[in-house]
Amino acid sequence: MRRRLRDLGIVIGDLPPGPNNAITDVPDVHVGHATIIRDEPVVVRSGVTMIVPRAGGIWTDFACAAWHNFSGNGEMTGVPWIEESGLLGSPIGLTNTHQVGLVRDLLVRAAVELGVDEAFHLPVVAETYDGWLNTIESFPVTEDDALLALRSAGPGPVAEGCVGGGTGMICHEFKGGIGTASRLAGTPSGTYTVGVLVQANYGARRDLRVDGVPVGRLIDHAEVPSPRAQPPPGGSIIVVAATDAPLLPVQCRRLAKRAAVGLGRVGGFGHNGSGDIFLAFATGNHIPSRPERNHALEMLPHAHMDPLFHGVAEATEEAILNALCAAETTVGREGRVATAIPLDRVQALVTGSSPG
Repeated sequence: MRRRLRDLGIVIGDLPPGPNNAITDVPDVHVGHATIIRDEPVVVRSGVTMIVPRAGGIWTDFACAAWHNFSGNGEMTGVPWIEESGLLGSPIGLTNTHQVGLVRDLLVRAAVELGVDEAFHLPVVAETYDGWLNTIESFPVTEDDALLALRSAGPGPVAEGCVGGGTGMICHEFKGGIGTASRLAGTPSGTYTVGVLVQANYGARRDLRVDGVPVGRLIDHAEVPSPRAQPPPGGSIIVVAATDAPLLPVQCRRLAKRAAVGLGRVGGFGHNGSGDIFLAFATGNHIPSRPERNHALEMLPHAHMDPLFHGVAEATEEAILNALCAAETTVGREGRVATAIPLDRVQALVTGSSPG
């Protein structure tokens, strides 16, 4: 049975998690998945994940947002307007590299069908490459799959590992995928939640560290073989961070940048072939899509942001490790195998104890 990192007795950092230790601990942030697994007529290991802020109200009740390009060999749609306006006005989709456009177009259609009164829509969809396990050139994801992920989005615990957009992903030469975590950040202005969701598909085994322990080097290839034929070097990771703090766009950018700290702690450093793209949004302010007059915004003082920086770094680190812990060994196209990280070995190496 696969478990989350904390089920192994491994606690990352100092800040407490929210009740679900997930991005959904940020109020009204919902997550849904559509997972596609089949062997005929071609092998498919793919899917879509949707992050839906404001319980779906994001289409007309915008949130402050910003993005950070840590390594740019990847794609995230909609970010030129986020760069320009500092606002997020759509759900966020995650899928495979070849089908970003399809998921993006589905979100446009969903907005139109919901009657969202805008002349045009620029939704956010990001990708990582699952073509080593998945027959990506068969374009298996359909609009119905994307719509299922959107409509199934809800609060509470989030499925992790080989689900949704993470179905065919590999991380540090073990099976990877979707992971999530959260932190409660106490500031002089109040306590806020920071939640992170990742689609992890990057990294070499030799670089993998769990709470500072070089687990990737200690689990050698004789013990757990790497994939039969090596997956493409580099890989990618998408990090989406959410908070209920009243941040302005410039502060969202500051928050997004700190996801790199959590990625670095696990062993990612932005290979040449890696698309490491981070997005942060903050729901503490409400910006109507069609304002009729000036509206007031709150701003957390810059000097109060350190606990949020701490929280996003810890949550990113733990979200990646949760993706590894939850993912199951997967056989993909041409018999290729991505092996799940052995949880008993991780537990023994990091805590010094064996599973009871």
